[in-house]
Amino acid sequence: MHQAPEFLAIGHISIDRRPDGSLVPGGTALYAALLASRFGLRSAILTRGRFDHIEDESVRESLTRYASEVDLIVQEADEPTQFTNKSVAGRREQTIHSWAGEIDLNGVPPMWRSAGIIHLGPIAQEIDVRRAGRLSPDFFGITPQGLMRDWRTEHDGKVTVVPLRLAYEFLGRIDAMVLSSEEHSLARDEIEVIGSRGLVAVTRGAAGVQLTDRGHQTQIPAFNVPVVDDTGSGDVFAAALFILRTQGIGVAQAARIASASAAVMIQTGGPDAVPTREQVDAFLADEQRKAQQRNAW
Repeated sequence: MHQAPEFLAIGHISIDRRPDGSLVPGGTALYAALLASRFGLRSAILTRGRFDHIEDESVRESLTRYASEVDLIVQEADEPTQFTNKSVAGRREQTIHSWAGEIDLNGVPPMWRSAGIIHLGPIAQEIDVRRAGRLSPDFFGITPQGLMRDWRTEHDGKVTVVPLRLAYEFLGRIDAMVLSSEEHSLARDEIEVIGSRGLVAVTRGAAGVQLTDRGHQTQIPAFNVPVVDDTGSGDVFAAALFILRTQGIGVAQAARIASASAAVMIQTGGPDAVPTREQVDAFLADEQRKAQQRNAW
């Protein structure tokens, strides 16, 4: 903590329950910060939760390993945020079983507030963006999915998607936003404001990514790979996109590399599958070789 991180992710680290009953750490902040670390950046997470009482030893061991890659501040809570994610008729259905509570943005260490990149990655209404005034990164990115989730304990914690409502003053500070096609129609005002002066990426799964960069739209095709688990793929895409843009890589090329990062991960799934930059470059080289062979035929 003696140096400002080059990449700071803020959001809950969750405990995700898979349909088979197994547990795995998750959450945008975890996936994004691991991607940044594996791309060679000094990476950090500000989160809230409690993980010492988790019975699954493999989850505790995983979190310990990830903490060796990423600087971590965990604000105290009674329990972690826990999700169940399952696919129903091709759509993801989510249930929240417990919630760690709101992250206190005043708890960001002074040196962390000026991180090169700050990625706000809420997953369950844990960030009040009205309190983000002290954050002053060189590049400010957001994946707002957690601000668009609502759930009711009396309804078994089933998650519904609600419209995004962000103040114009806050939107003026955002350099890039990534959201899904499902969220797209509920965030039109925010997309218009950010896309007119910054970058908005709408991920569409197998249909690729739609980019709006200072009013100009571009479509980036997806890579055709087998999908084992796509949880966290949008988070990995977003983190890679934010990083590559700060490195001066053009929007279309940055989105292609970011898409490749997600493509590598979803073939295995889970935080352990978050790739290094070398793995992504190798994947892209292999894709180029395949394309050349097809063209030769």
